[in-house]
Amino acid sequence: MLTVSDLLKAALQRVQELMPWDLVERLKENPELLLLDVREPAEFLAMHIPGSLHVARGVLEAACEWDFDDTCPELVRARDREIVVVCRSGHRSVFAAEVMQRMGYSRVLSLKTGLRGWNDYEEKLVDGSGRQVEAEEADSFFLSRVREEQKKPKE
Repeated sequence: MLTVSDLLKAALQRVQELMPWDLVERLKENPELLLLDVREPAEFLAMHIPGSLHVARGVLEAACEWDFDDTCPELVRARDREIVVVCRSGHRSVFAAEVMQRMGYSRVLSLKTGLRGWNDYEEKLVDGSGRQVEAEEADSFFLSRVREEQKKPKE
């Protein structure tokens, strides 16, 4: 049986990652770079990198194609643009980037460490209204909230 870790390891064989400080430089070098945030809507509204496009991971495939309720025209047209996919920790973004590559996106990467790492690097995050989110507020948001019943039983 494959685990999430197994799937992630396999996806990382095909997906290039970049660190937050590399993304800062890429954004300066390439103003056309598309930041794609694949977290859930509530997560995006709580905080995101300014200028990010939001498409939840659950609808990504349909958002990448014409003629679906979830079609995102900017994303469909971005097949040859440089795209950096972001999520909370860098895992969902790897899976999303892998799927996008399989769908013909030629320049898609994943932000290693996700928004947690972006915040640790002290880069700007804003909420849904555009208000800057302070680093301490973001730190508490990014804490793991795994409950006891969600943990692997001790043997």
